[in-house]
Amino acid sequence: MAMTKLSIKQASRNSDWLEAMAAIEQIVPFPALKKRAGETLKRIRKATEGRKTAYAWSAGKDSIVLGHLCEQAGITDSMIAVCNLEYPAFMAWVESNKPQGCQVMNSGQDLAWLQKHPNMLFPRNSALTGRWFSIVQHKLQSDYFREHNLDMLLLGRRRADGNYTGKDGLYTNGQGVTRFSPLYDWPHEYILAYIHYHQLTLPPIYQWQDGFVRGTHPWPARTGTTSEKQGWQEVYAIDPGIVEQAADYLPGAAAFLKGVSA
Repeated sequence: MAMTKLSIKQASRNSDWLEAMAAIEQIVPFPALKKRAGETLKRIRKATEGRKTAYAWSAGKDSIVLGHLCEQAGITDSMIAVCNLEYPAFMAWVESNKPQGCQVMNSGQDLAWLQKHPNMLFPRNSALTGRWFSIVQHKLQSDYFREHNLDMLLLGRRRADGNYTGKDGLYTNGQGVTRFSPLYDWPHEYILAYIHYHQLTLPPIYQWQDGFVRGTHPWPARTGTTSEKQGWQEVYAIDPGIVEQAADYLPGAAAFLKGVSA
């Protein structure tokens, strides 16, 4: 019998995720994972039959599972939404591991933009965090939906993360974009189990500090910091070059580097 214990991502500890991954075969036996995956595959095929569909791939753990299932269902078109403020190591991984047929779309935010919008740096409330999703992922998903005349865009959203997924994972927003989240009722442990049993590769972001809690994100959208200095410390530990480039635009980065060299 499969057991679950992980709480909503933002309220969990990274160590909880690592412990769950290490014990995943005891938490979710393969037959339980196989049964749920098979049911979800049927769900995808039923919902998308006769419709022009694609899926949104973020290179995050949920979208990696979604993409693997979609490919089995014959859905091979996909997109990823990025901006010019991504971690270089993350983008290098994306370029090497993105699904065949995945269109990389860029919303254009860069250091000059961030200089004009300093409130968007290391958001410490849900409204600003949501704003990042709105101006990057949500906008580009809508653009892709319209450009390709889709009937439906599949997402990796899950209720276990506190995400809105609509009734049975399906909803259409006010702009006429229909999104379907076939993993909407998957517990965290089943996502980890699918990755484990299918030997799927995760991007380096999950190896960085609090990777499972922070998830994929542009570096200035890094959450969980209590101060700007902490944000720079964490980004510097991942890639000093990001902070060095940012210092030409953002006084906080320049001040941090001055402290490092003192």
